[in-house]
Amino acid sequence: MSNIYSEIQKRILVLDGAMGTMLQEYNFSEEDFRGERFKDHPSPLKGNNDLLSITQPEAIKEVHRKYLEVGADIIETNTFSGTSIAMEDYSLEHLAYELNYESAKIAKEVANEFTAKEPHKPRFVAGAIGPTNRTASLSPDVNKPEYRAVTFEDLRKAYKEQVEGLVAGGVDLLLVETIFDTLNAKAALFAIDEVKEERNVDIPIMVSGTITDASGRTLSGQTVEAFLISMSHIPLLSVGFNCALGAEQLQPYLKRLSNNTSFYTSAYPNAGLPNAFGEYDQSPEEMKTLIEDYLKDGILNIIGGCCGTTPQHIKGIVEVAEKYQPRQLKVADL
Repeated sequence: MSNIYSEIQKRILVLDGAMGTMLQEYNFSEEDFRGERFKDHPSPLKGNNDLLSITQPEAIKEVHRKYLEVGADIIETNTFSGTSIAMEDYSLEHLAYELNYESAKIAKEVANEFTAKEPHKPRFVAGAIGPTNRTASLSPDVNKPEYRAVTFEDLRKAYKEQVEGLVAGGVDLLLVETIFDTLNAKAALFAIDEVKEERNVDIPIMVSGTITDASGRTLSGQTVEAFLISMSHIPLLSVGFNCALGAEQLQPYLKRLSNNTSFYTSAYPNAGLPNAFGEYDQSPEEMKTLIEDYLKDGILNIIGGCCGTTPQHIKGIVEVAEKYQPRQLKVADL
């Protein structure tokens, strides 16, 4: 069986686009989110996209298929908020393991279909591990700067449960993504390490941070270089950035990242910046042109799309990615 390390040396790998953007098109009602199993659940469930892996699995499969049909190499599990911490908002914290297990199983099933059809182009599943809705480094209360809504230990436990579900469900790699607080990501990496040791598995890890604005820093205040240094203590498949900015705004930070790391690099920007209604207007054609600039510069190994991107955006990215060689790791780094 082909592994991601051999594929990433051959070509630029393409990650899928936004799951949430695609699910919005289904216009699911509260009843659709609940399904039969949760019809009497006391809290509202509309908006809990991760739950759809249990209540609307066919829709999740369909979204995965659409991205694979246009040529994506890696699809992400529908688990961005799949921790007990994030699920507390819906009183579903007890469901965290099952959500991750089912989401991983669904994604792997669809990826295997495509790998079987096109064995020369194996497809991979990345277990998506989001940042949670709490931050370990910053206080949510301006009047109490010392206060923290979550501890490192809380995060470690929640992430460990998530990782166990993803690994049991069959993911090929783990993606710690949209990192705005490095301490949260450290808890996730710590949890991954524990699971790898306990299960005696060696699963590749992707790490993707978020530059939140033109200051070029993460929300918890790190520059590109500081973020990189604080993530580089464990072996990673790749390090990169996603979300918050569009392709154009992200480019200078990716160049700095590429110049300073011995890991493979990744990027999956938004489809431009959101408009006044929080929607993304950048067309697939516009995004494709901007992404091509990255690839000409030879700064990336993995490229995809975040908020606002659709299969049409990914199709354009696949077309340009095929024309360029992946970024080469420097011999001294290997």
